[in-house]
Amino acid sequence: MSSRKPFIMSKFRGTILFFCFFIVLNSAKAQVIAPDSVDRLVERTLKTFDVPGISVAIVKDDKIVYEKGYGVRSLATGKKMDENTLVGIASNSKAFTSAAIGILVDEGKIKLDDKVTDYIPEFKMFDPYVTAEFTIRDLLTHRSGLGLGAGDLMDWPDSTDFTIADVIHNLRYLKPTSSFRSKYDYDNQMYKVAGELIKRVSGISWEEFIQTHILTPLHMEHTAPSYQLLKDRSDVADAHSPVDGKVVVIPRFLTTTANSAAGIYSSVADLSKWVIVQMNNGKYDDGKQLFSESIHREMWTPQTIVPVGTTTAYNTHFGAYGLGWFLSDVKGYKEVNHTGGIDGMVTKVTMIPELKLAIVVLTNQGAGAAFSAITNQIKDSYLGITGRDWVKIYSDQVKASEGNADKVVADVWKQVDARQHDNPKPDLTPFAGTYHDNWLGDAIISLNNGQLWFSAKRSPKLSGQMLPYKGDTFVIKWNYRSMEADAFATFTFNDQGKPIGIKLNPVSPLTDFSFDFQDLDYKKQLVN
Repeated sequence: MSSRKPFIMSKFRGTILFFCFFIVLNSAKAQVIAPDSVDRLVERTLKTFDVPGISVAIVKDDKIVYEKGYGVRSLATGKKMDENTLVGIASNSKAFTSAAIGILVDEGKIKLDDKVTDYIPEFKMFDPYVTAEFTIRDLLTHRSGLGLGAGDLMDWPDSTDFTIADVIHNLRYLKPTSSFRSKYDYDNQMYKVAGELIKRVSGISWEEFIQTHILTPLHMEHTAPSYQLLKDRSDVADAHSPVDGKVVVIPRFLTTTANSAAGIYSSVADLSKWVIVQMNNGKYDDGKQLFSESIHREMWTPQTIVPVGTTTAYNTHFGAYGLGWFLSDVKGYKEVNHTGGIDGMVTKVTMIPELKLAIVVLTNQGAGAAFSAITNQIKDSYLGITGRDWVKIYSDQVKASEGNADKVVADVWKQVDARQHDNPKPDLTPFAGTYHDNWLGDAIISLNNGQLWFSAKRSPKLSGQMLPYKGDTFVIKWNYRSMEADAFATFTFNDQGKPIGIKLNPVSPLTDFSFDFQDLDYKKQLVN
């Protein structure tokens, strides 16, 4: 979530062994990347990372200097991707939510440091102190103390059963992994709460507020706050993912509660209008103000420190999260960016305000390496950096990381296969029953033809066979294979040796963080 989300990579399918060189025109202060260079870059990226469709926009000095679609928006129809093709922008929706909060601040209806419980009295975190001190600003800055992606299984992979009331109620059961405001951990649930707060303060839904206060004024005519609200679906991308080694169309991620975190559908043509407003401190239409300059400064001011690696490609020293935006320094310039990912769609929006430069990349396959390669290669041209081939750099990284992950997974399945020959077969009857987790609800462990099966009642896609692994640990092989998120299930026992609980963890180190299996704590229910 991806917000489905941060950096997501899918299976690498091949490398094209040639280098793409850029033609840079004019002086270092007004560099323009040649359109045919962008064409070669994107076409190569499509093939290298096996992405069906990509659209790209470049905005410079308040003008759209490039916007184009490549490939197809759906492998099922073969229809072409273009600059107006709508894609689920996922967590790039968060900047719209922070802007909506800013508009309410400008209207004098709220303050950023107001307590959340002033507007949502039933809001409750695991720690009473955190509940009492939690502010609207905290909702937007990923510093709640919850772990990475905590609670995302209420949306991911299913998102039709939980209401916003359920989400708010269930926050009290999510145990923190760090102290309040001490550490950055990406969090979708608090942006859902922010959407509800906008509704309660404004008197209209988050979706209606975004439409009337942002999309309509900015003439983002094809964009909608959710897929369900799209008026015209004639040019919408399908979601794609590798399944059994082949990229195919997969079911679209639809949510009823997470639109304020990840729901918006937009195109590079419409998002170009959004980034122009951002780079002009909220101004649009010859001087109108969407949100105030003071609120804009808050959005782009570091609120939560984000760790930065020891070596970085752009000599980056500092990283932070503002209000709906990641902030960092690149080659002496401020960069503002965000990524987003849902099932089969990942996106990236990048701005370097001092250069009045923005790059928008939308894709219809979960390969984050693709949007990063395109963004960085275009960014290099405007920064005057030469000699780097980002498609090759990222393809090498993908091969290395996936090679390591594939080895881990292969070793697990080798052990699972060996256990199939156990003799005598273990008695699995005691493991069957109903297990309850406070926030995800019941899971049914059933015994069928000598095999255990797992099924989460409130998340139907979390269903699959449980295969013996080591000791009292099983591997759940999910029926829905495009998730690529098989999980360990380890049983706990009472002093009579009877199963009383289950803890889950992902098998692959590349499992998306929104499969927060580690936050579940299933307890076996007694039979009356």
